[in-house]
Amino acid sequence: MPWFFRSSLIAVTVMLVTVFPAVSLADSPKKHRGPCEIHYPSDATVEWTCRAIPVGKSLEAIFGEGWADVARFNRIDRRHLRPGLSIKVPRRVEDLKLFSPLPLFYQPAEHAEQFILIDLAEQFLGAYEYGALRFAMPIATGNGYNETPTGEFRLTAARLQHQSSLYTIEGTDRPYPMNYALRFHINSGGMSYWIHGRDMPGYPASHGCIGLYDESMQKEQYGAPKDPELNDAKRLFEWVLGSETNDERVISLHRGPRVHIIGQAPGHQAP
Repeated sequence: MPWFFRSSLIAVTVMLVTVFPAVSLADSPKKHRGPCEIHYPSDATVEWTCRAIPVGKSLEAIFGEGWADVARFNRIDRRHLRPGLSIKVPRRVEDLKLFSPLPLFYQPAEHAEQFILIDLAEQFLGAYEYGALRFAMPIATGNGYNETPTGEFRLTAARLQHQSSLYTIEGTDRPYPMNYALRFHINSGGMSYWIHGRDMPGYPASHGCIGLYDESMQKEQYGAPKDPELNDAKRLFEWVLGSETNDERVISLHRGPRVHIIGQAPGHQAP
């Protein structure tokens, strides 16, 4: 058995944002102790135990090449992994290599060239092409106090560099970045809901937007991680647009991909 199972181990929103007339909101003050307190239906598909991150140890040091799979399983980014934080540690890291809690084929998407399924209960997003799952990625959504809307939507706009009009990077006066933003809904009150890059703390944390990994933004704003690797927001953005873009304007999407949002975000479990 690896050493980290014998010792005390290891232990990004639809924020409501603005596109001109719309209002922008960011993180909820509701905090969680760590990923072990959040329970997903797919937890039962992987044999795991809850362990604390040792002082001076990183995901890379403990799990080697499998570190990113462990991060995705916990729906957390490296910046939020601190010594003493408890995470879900798989008995066999290789079990997470192909982990996805979403169906490999989604029948409502079988006639769509592009289709996005968002499962709030699993905190995962899937990109489908003619019903087949192309890729899946963890998300951070509304937390029950500020819920992500459910139902059927369609992407109507994209913006490479979006930002909050109300919230700032912690400890600064810089607006919180919402890069690689894809708008899927505007409610009757003018609130815009986006899928975009953000911090991924390991629990539902937004005011309704849907957040994805954006480690490049974290390095720019916080100086960590040193070598950004997880950039799901960019991957989804380029998949939707079909290519990279340097256009910083709001891009209208005519008949953009359909979006289905199902389930209910997991609640906080009291210790």
